[in-house]
Amino acid sequence: MILTESFWLWQFLGRLHPLIVHFPVGLLCIALLLEAVGWFRKSTDMQAGIRAMVWIGAISSVVAAALGLVLVNQDDYGGDTVTIHQWSGLATMTLALLTVLALRSGRIELYRGLLIATVLGVSLAGHFGAMLTHGDDYLSSVLPFGKGSGSPTGSGSQFAFASATTANQPLDDKQIGELNLEVRSILAHNCYSCHSATKTKGGLRLDKKEFVMKGGEDGEILVAGHPEKSDIIRRIKLPAGHEDAMPTKGKRLTDHDIALLEFWIQQGAPWPSGPEKSIYRVAELAPRLPALPDATADITNPVDRFVNVYFQQHKLTWKNLVDDRTYMRRVYLDVVGLLPTPATLKAFETDTRPDKRELLVKELLNRNTDYAQHWLTFWNDALRNDYTGTGYITGGRHDITSWLYTSLKANKPYNQFVRELVSPTKASAGFIKGIKWRGTINSSQRTEMQAAQNVSQVLLGLNLKCASCHDSFISDWKLADAYAFANVFADTTLEINRCDKPTGKMAGTRIIFEKLGTINGKATTKERLKELADFMVQPQDGRLYRTVVNRIWAQVMGRGIIEPVDVMDNDPWSQDLLDWLASDFVTNGYDIKKLMFTILTSKTYQLPSVGLKDADLITSPKFVFQGMVRRRLTAEQFADAVSLAFSPIYVDTSIVKEQFPKNIKREVPFPRASLVKNDPFLTALGRPNRETVSTSRSSQANLLQALELTNGEKFNDALKRGAQAWKATYPTTDVLVKNLYWKALGREPKPKEMAVAQKIVGKNPTTEGIQDLVWAISLHPEFQLIY
Repeated sequence: MILTESFWLWQFLGRLHPLIVHFPVGLLCIALLLEAVGWFRKSTDMQAGIRAMVWIGAISSVVAAALGLVLVNQDDYGGDTVTIHQWSGLATMTLALLTVLALRSGRIELYRGLLIATVLGVSLAGHFGAMLTHGDDYLSSVLPFGKGSGSPTGSGSQFAFASATTANQPLDDKQIGELNLEVRSILAHNCYSCHSATKTKGGLRLDKKEFVMKGGEDGEILVAGHPEKSDIIRRIKLPAGHEDAMPTKGKRLTDHDIALLEFWIQQGAPWPSGPEKSIYRVAELAPRLPALPDATADITNPVDRFVNVYFQQHKLTWKNLVDDRTYMRRVYLDVVGLLPTPATLKAFETDTRPDKRELLVKELLNRNTDYAQHWLTFWNDALRNDYTGTGYITGGRHDITSWLYTSLKANKPYNQFVRELVSPTKASAGFIKGIKWRGTINSSQRTEMQAAQNVSQVLLGLNLKCASCHDSFISDWKLADAYAFANVFADTTLEINRCDKPTGKMAGTRIIFEKLGTINGKATTKERLKELADFMVQPQDGRLYRTVVNRIWAQVMGRGIIEPVDVMDNDPWSQDLLDWLASDFVTNGYDIKKLMFTILTSKTYQLPSVGLKDADLITSPKFVFQGMVRRRLTAEQFADAVSLAFSPIYVDTSIVKEQFPKNIKREVPFPRASLVKNDPFLTALGRPNRETVSTSRSSQANLLQALELTNGEKFNDALKRGAQAWKATYPTTDVLVKNLYWKALGREPKPKEMAVAQKIVGKNPTTEGIQDLVWAISLHPEFQLIY
């Protein structure tokens, strides 16, 4: 009962909010109009009326703003428009209150100026509010010259709506196919969450022809040839909040979508026979080698040649490359995860060889131990390998640490790397064995299904988790597909469970992309895994190699060519660049280091970094590539940077030596964070719980990180130990500060920085002063960011 009442309360407040907003809009606009015609000075009665309007408008704006704050996050709205709407509403409320105060104090000129500003503010807030409820094109859609007027011409639409309506001719087979694809896309994006195989609200399904034509519990939803008699059209046209309106929540269908559905029904609701074309983008599986664009005098690297074409298409110009110090710090952190020493920085800056950057990359890539210890972090996340955690005590989980570290150190070819993960040795079996959870678990989390999900996500950039419970809402993958792939890893044939309920049906046994080959369902599990590995690593599996290329690009460039990196069916910002890099990767022996060399020596990698104010832009389909996306150090990079620049955060006994090769301690110059167990410090800085696959980390700072870096025991103990050692080593403030700046930031302190540092440390350095200075520098953006 309480939940029901709360629901209706939110509905009531949600509908009350825009009504209250209309009061300040109307009253304040009328007041401004009366002021404009000069009635304020002529009539005391009118003066009183205007005062009342201003007061009521101001009070209404306060109530509207308060309701807006109460309702925030209660509806299915999000993005920049919500934020702008909220802040413009608060600004309008402030202006309205200031207007009342100015009127009350008799400051007429100020009052009139504030009244104008308030009306403009409330109009702006109302505009963005309307965009939320009616769509971004709520104005342009009704203008004769607007995009929304007349026929729908949605972006990405394959169906030529305007030409079809004006031609007044029967649709041909191609037009019927395109129209039906558009209709199914509209239904999928707006209706499948309630009306599909997984959830059939009102007995209505809209995911198949026979169900659409059958209708639901209330009868047929469409009358072919008569949109005006079709219930589906009536419902989607009803105003938001009406009890029969569809969809019941979220954004309503656009005018374009409604018009297209009406046209489809008017044409007789045609549905082409034969196999249905997917409404989702499905990336090409086979490899592709695009022709290299022409080189120029200063653009010869293959990456740069493709990017140059992209820049020309987007009317972008090449910026000056970063300086030597920035480049060296960037490439050190990306290849070995460490800061360069002051001596190497100074030597690099004075080096006059024209190819010194290429030589630097080669040198770093040849530091096999440092490379392995850095990239171990990325692969531990992706392969959900950790040193402690759920399953190790009970024997329901096995680590692959020694195998992984040895493979990275030897730069094992990627096809062999994948082969040993999918058709494993004893040392590499932990990945597909997953975690054997204790107690009763959801059927989608049994170890065989974990293997199917993880192999698909990590190696093929494909999310099978939705399809492990029910047919996917976001792709064409079905429940039967997920179970058939899971059967490759199973010792017994699995019964299909839909939303954890047995169906009585048994799945077959097949690879997720059947074009790659046919799995022998009667073979032993070991034989099936060998078949699967052979099929997956063949050069014809372009998907496997595009996925890893995209992951490496994302790690060093801050954003993948395709985002998110686990959704390889999304559009890349450059298909040619991705395809060429993947093909070249295969040609060069599946060598990740050669791939990295090509990227890291390109002018593209050497461009100034780009800062994104909104994290959502990373995955936005409107993203325009302009250079490396600026990002924060990972938890491990930050810990290692502090350890090298100032004082080790971890002690020697922190290294999990029993899970590494025997000689690991001889290979570690200091206890690197990638070799230690997870703890609150690393967790706060973004190291994930490796019980699930994690192929990317957020680069956004958060409150937990701030608290840990301010009051965390691990960090502050390291600073205290280091401060005591530095005080003994550097008895004078100037020398101490200069050495600290060189080790931490790779440069001399600026005069103002030196003055502040001297004030913090004191004329005679104190332990507390040194600790405070190091803390301040470690939180400085120049230290925290890869820029």
